[in-house]
Amino acid sequence: MTSLPPPGDLLDLAGKVVIVTGSGGGIGTGIARRLAAAGADLLLHVHTSTAPELDGKHTAMRVDLISKSGPDQVTASALEHFGRIDGLINNAGIQPLAPLIEMSDEEFREMIETNLTAVHRLTKAVATAMAQGGSIVHVASIEGTQPARNHGHYAAAKAGLLMHARAAALEWGDRGIRVNAVSPGLIDRPGLDQDWPEGVARWQQAAPLQRLGTPEDVGDACVFLISDLSRWITGTNLVVDGGVLANTTW
Repeated sequence: MTSLPPPGDLLDLAGKVVIVTGSGGGIGTGIARRLAAAGADLLLHVHTSTAPELDGKHTAMRVDLISKSGPDQVTASALEHFGRIDGLINNAGIQPLAPLIEMSDEEFREMIETNLTAVHRLTKAVATAMAQGGSIVHVASIEGTQPARNHGHYAAAKAGLLMHARAAALEWGDRGIRVNAVSPGLIDRPGLDQDWPEGVARWQQAAPLQRLGTPEDVGDACVFLISDLSRWITGTNLVVDGGVLANTTW
């Protein structure tokens, strides 16, 4: 068997160029910070927010990924600044609430267009540019397999991401491109326990690890899937939920 470098070397992302979409949000910032800490060079995409301040080599750009030219602009910018693309974290998305019975066609269309179609377009553009292979991660949700009330369109889009990752993994493996998903559970943010105290309490009671997740928890899962430690992992979904889905629901 071929000898391998130590695990710490395999987690070293120095020299790898990674695109992070939606980097200005809570989860996106956590992902970007953990990738930067591992040594990756980053292209930070934002739409309406501001890119996080990071150490290390990075550049930021503002673009609407729903626009037909948006994915190509992001890909071209990464190539222009860094000369290559090794990884993509599809994190950008929206999460409005609406009961299915009252949901308009426009509300459903906007959700699918933002959380699924735009991801497909960018993934295709980046995969085309990955001449040396690479790793792509869709940030999905545990709602892709366990829906919540008034989140039907969101759950449907995230379920689509899970299958898109598996399909892309199947079709692009012979090109050295791995595609996986990360499914976070409830991720903490400032003021969440004041805005939704009953929900936070229910989550903490249901989670075997007895806490909410942090953006860095999701970020570390992404670092693993981008790194060479996950070199034989593709087409899978890494659940980051503190064990909530392990709990019985009856």
